[in-house]
Amino acid sequence: MARPVIAIFDIGKTNKKFFLFDEELNEISEEYIKFPTIEDEDGDECDDLEKIASWAKEKVRLLCDNPDYELKALNFSTYGASFVSIGVDGKPVTPIYNYLKEFPTDLHEAFYNAYPEEEINRVTASPTLGMLNSGLQLYWLKRKRPAVFDRVQYSLHLPQYISYLFTGEAVAEPTSIGCHTKMWDFPKKDYHRWVYDEGISKKLPTIVPTTHYFTKKICGKSVKVGVGIHDSSSALAAYLIKTEEPFALISTGTWSITLNPYPTGDLTFEELQSDCLNFLSIHGTTVKASRFFLGYELDYQVEKLNALFKKPSKYYKDVPCDERMLQDIVFEEIPATFYPETMALTPLVREVFGDNQWNPSEYQTFEQAYHQVMWGLVRMQVASLKLALGSSDIRKVYIDGGFVNNKLFIRMLKELLPFYDLQFSDFPLGSAYGAALMLK
Repeated sequence: MARPVIAIFDIGKTNKKFFLFDEELNEISEEYIKFPTIEDEDGDECDDLEKIASWAKEKVRLLCDNPDYELKALNFSTYGASFVSIGVDGKPVTPIYNYLKEFPTDLHEAFYNAYPEEEINRVTASPTLGMLNSGLQLYWLKRKRPAVFDRVQYSLHLPQYISYLFTGEAVAEPTSIGCHTKMWDFPKKDYHRWVYDEGISKKLPTIVPTTHYFTKKICGKSVKVGVGIHDSSSALAAYLIKTEEPFALISTGTWSITLNPYPTGDLTFEELQSDCLNFLSIHGTTVKASRFFLGYELDYQVEKLNALFKKPSKYYKDVPCDERMLQDIVFEEIPATFYPETMALTPLVREVFGDNQWNPSEYQTFEQAYHQVMWGLVRMQVASLKLALGSSDIRKVYIDGGFVNNKLFIRMLKELLPFYDLQFSDFPLGSAYGAALMLK
C-alpha cells in the first residue's frame, strides 16, 4: 500500500533540496542538488530559474510515478529578496535577478529624494540594501526597463512563484512581504505609500495567509498545495508552534539570521544601519532579526585557505577544536587578526573586528588560520544575537541550519555564551519542516 507523504522543496541560494515527510512529519528522504548559475542580460550572475522550475516539476512527476508513495501535500520554502515577474502567459519576463546585483546610484538618489531614507527605512524596517530590498528590484525594473515592466502581470516572490508552477494561482504572502523588502509599512500594516505612488501595487497579487493552500489535481488525485514561505520565517515556524516560553532562533546557512519573536521597543535607525530589521511571522506579527553573511564569508575564506595550504575543499569539515589554541585566542596570547572580506562594513562589523589586519599567510598551518576565521565569525554571531535580543531578557536560544554540524563553531559559541541555554536542533533543516507544518 502506498505511503502518504508531504513533499517540500527547500530552495536555498546554494543548495536546492527536496524532502519527503510522512503525515507525522518524520523525514523519509532528502535530496540535495546544486545548479550552475547563469548570467542576466547585464552579465551579472543569477540563478537558472528555468532549470530550477524543470527540476521541481520533474521531482513531482517522478514522485507520482513511484508506487511506494501517495502525494498528499506539497509546499515550498525558498530564500527571500527575489521576485519572479510573470506575463499574462504565466511565464517569466525577466531572469530572477541576484539580490547582490548592484543598484544604480542615480536610482538610489531619486528614490530617497522622494522618500527620505531614515523615515522609510524605519517604518519599513528595512536597512538600505539596494537590490536586497526586493521592492526596489521592481522600482529598478520600472525605471530602467519600462517596456519590460509594462509586460508584467504579476511579480511573485520566489516561494510563491514555485507554488504558482503547480497551482496557477498568483498570490502574495506575509513572510515574503515582510522580509526587508522596503515595501511593508509596519506601523500601518499595509504596503508603504511608495508602492502605490509608483504603480508597483498593480503588479502585486492578493495577500493570503501563510497557512493558505489550494487543492489541485496532481498525480490524478487531489493534493493540498501551499503558497510557500520565506525560509528564515519557515525555520522559525516550528519553534513558534512548539515552544511556549520566549526564545530566539539562530538560523545558520549562507546567511546567519537571528530571529527574536518577542521584541521589546521599536526598531531604531541605528539598529537598521547594523543590518537589524523586522520580519513578519507566520502569524503576521513582528519578529526582530539581525543578519550577517556567515556561510558566504566562511566559504570565501576556506577557498583562500585551501589554496594557501594546499588542502582539499572539504578539509575544514574535519578540523576539531584545538582547546589550547582556543584558550590562547580567548586570553589573547594569540591576538585575533581575522577581518571579514565579504560582509558589509556596518557599525556592528566595525565594532566587532576593529582594526584587525587579516593575512592568513602569517599562520603556519591551515588549522591555525581556520581557528582565527571561526573565532571572528563566532564573535560576530554573538554580537548579532545580542543586537536582535535588545533589552529583552531571553536566555533560551535555538540554533539550527548547516552550522550545527560545525564542531568548532559550536564549541566557540558555548565559550562566549556561558549563561545562555543553547539548544542545537536535532533537525537542522528546519525551514523544510516549517513549510510542512503550514499544511497540517
